[in-house]
Amino acid sequence: MQKSLSFLFVAALTLSACNSWRDSRVNPSNWFGSSTPAPVAATPVDEANALIPKQKSGTGLFARSDAEDTSVPIAKIDELRIDPTPSGAIVYASGTAQRQGAYNAQLVPVASEENEKNGVLEFTFRVNYPKSQTPQGSERTRMVSDAINISSQDLQSIRLVRVVGQQNALESRRR
Repeated sequence: MQKSLSFLFVAALTLSACNSWRDSRVNPSNWFGSSTPAPVAATPVDEANALIPKQKSGTGLFARSDAEDTSVPIAKIDELRIDPTPSGAIVYASGTAQRQGAYNAQLVPVASEENEKNGVLEFTFRVNYPKSQTPQGSERTRMVSDAINISSQDLQSIRLVRVVGQQNALESRRR
């Protein structure tokens, strides 16, 4: 009885000392803060010449042409969450599509020298819509989400994660 009581006392003291871990910078759940709204830059118009045909990459009997990307940025980003994992982090984003039937949601990385220099990891949240017209419906029926895994090696130089949509952008800074 004496040993179990002393063990219980030591365990209670040890657990009470863990309170400082919650606010520590070492705790992975404190690496990124909550998401905040960010300004959206105007998307540039595609300056490609429509009269010049695209060159085919493969020639031959069984060569396929590259699939055309018909995805568009989602209308509004509702949530950005970064969940730590043992191997890095999971970037989770959800948004509201312009109309029902959006599919093939993807967080597409945006590569630029300025983002790499400033430690920014930027994604564009893109979706595809059906070719036939679909109703707009309520917001709840237009919700779409996607997540992407980022390794801890890639996170070492990252200070800011930004997800951009058509009308808004959300970003989360590293603490």
